[in-house]
Amino acid sequence: MTELRPARERGHADHGWLDSWHSFSFADYYDPRHMGFGPLRVINEDRIAPGSGFPTHGHRDMEIVSYVLAGALAHKDSLGNGSVIVPGDVQRMSAGTGVLHSEYNAHDGPTHFLQIWIEPARRGQPPSYEQRHFPAVEKRGRLRPIASPDGRDGSLTIDQDAVVFAGLFDGAESAQLALRPARLAYVHVALGRLVVNGHVLGAGDALKTDSGPIALADGVGAEVLVFDLPQSR
Repeated sequence: MTELRPARERGHADHGWLDSWHSFSFADYYDPRHMGFGPLRVINEDRIAPGSGFPTHGHRDMEIVSYVLAGALAHKDSLGNGSVIVPGDVQRMSAGTGVLHSEYNAHDGPTHFLQIWIEPARRGQPPSYEQRHFPAVEKRGRLRPIASPDGRDGSLTIDQDAVVFAGLFDGAESAQLALRPARLAYVHVALGRLVVNGHVLGAGDALKTDSGPIALADGVGAEVLVFDLPQSR
């Protein structure tokens, strides 16, 4: 199975201060064909206007990963964490039994980021927080793990049998990802253009499949996230 998810077919919400595109059903956007993929439940591409943001709100039992593409995102939570994440930074908040947090644009222009939710393997765990910087050189022409169940290669740790990779590709740079049996892959092009398994994908486009390998090539300013996922949640 291979299916393309064109950017223009995603759900869209424009609140003035927030422009958001939803890869999967979220808030007022509902499509029974796109409720998630394995344990991957949300990929929202958000642009927050200067001086704006999400006021304090709560989450439970979700692994929430924030990936900043441009600008700066200020985070505060009920665990006592306060930070600003910029391009190259990745933040993981495990909501567990419950956490309150806020997110605001900490930049004088729009802040562009991906909000990713992955369902955890276990419910009712203590909430926790982690943040790390992944330099561009570590993602250039390769898939660099940024989140995994075992924290491999210095990645953030998530409570799910899933690995999230990030890569930057231009010109002749290429990479492949083999999939083990009974695994799923979701490839989301965040920026630029990239050929994925022979399909030309632009910013916001995605490809999902249940077979490998995943071949990435012929990028033009491409920044991509690849999710290696179990079939069951």
